[in-house]
Amino acid sequence: MMKIERQCATCEGDMPLAARADARTCSTRCRVAAHRAAKKQVFPVELTTRDRWVRRAGDKRPLTTTGRAASSTDARTWSTYKNAAESVAGVGLGFVLSDVDDVVCIDLDHCLNPLTGRLAPWAAAIVRDGGATYVEVSPSGDGLHIWGRAHVRQGRRIRRPDGTAVEIYGTGRYIAMTGRRHGSSPSILADLSAVVSKLTA
Repeated sequence: MMKIERQCATCEGDMPLAARADARTCSTRCRVAAHRAAKKQVFPVELTTRDRWVRRAGDKRPLTTTGRAASSTDARTWSTYKNAAESVAGVGLGFVLSDVDDVVCIDLDHCLNPLTGRLAPWAAAIVRDGGATYVEVSPSGDGLHIWGRAHVRQGRRIRRPDGTAVEIYGTGRYIAMTGRRHGSSPSILADLSAVVSKLTA
């Protein structure tokens, strides 16, 4: 049986033979370097490598990098992350959700106290269920966007007596991006299939 060599995610050198199966770096130095790089990289690479970026107006309308009207269903109006980030049109960035992949966003409305940073109990439970995935504060400052992967083709809006206010989208929408990471959430996308199933059950 042929042994598969593993490489360090930071220096690309060989991983030590005694390294755990889930280890990604070969040494403490490379682990620290990876941690610092992750802090600089706000948005997950799974998003920044997709050419589905737009700008957004103050009233949340999607814009092209030149300031014209963009559409969440017309790929000709989308851009690379680099071009969108360098554009000065509008007031910020947006990412378009499409059925070509399984990237989803769970939008939690009015769940975060902007002054204390405290989450409503229902929202804290959803964030906990989502695990290690990218979560950012919404433009309003009192909501969260939980990013991950799941098969969602029909958007859902959920309102419950306990205050739960959730929207789940996977295609045909664009989401305003802020880059204001919530807490210590990582710049990766986790599998949110179980969370989506639980919310929509």
